[in-house]
Amino acid sequence: MSMKVHTRQVDGITILDLSGRITLGEGSVTIRDAVRDVLAKGSNKILLNLGDINYIDSSGIGELVSAFTTVRNSGGELKLLNLTKKVHDLLQITKLYTVFDIKDDEATAIAAFAK
Repeated sequence: MSMKVHTRQVDGITILDLSGRITLGEGSVTIRDAVRDVLAKGSNKILLNLGDINYIDSSGIGELVSAFTTVRNSGGELKLLNLTKKVHDLLQITKLYTVFDIKDDEATAIAAFAK
């Protein structure tokens, strides 16, 4: 199953609804391209909705960190939304849970962005 990205805007924040698997190859490239595309369009407040991600491998974790760094270096913010239990546990194990700003609901996540 390939990864799909649906992009939408809410209150000046770009939400990337991701579904499928974030794995070496297609999944990680898809995230990288989507984040770079959003930044190229001048938006640097990005919310990654991971509610429909059913699998993520080490390459996928690396791509999340890379996306976070890319957005931060461009003066923006990247937050994660709706982690599945598998992804939540993986971020806990890798100690990345403390690196990312993670929210459980969209309204809270949107409100958390600096205006």
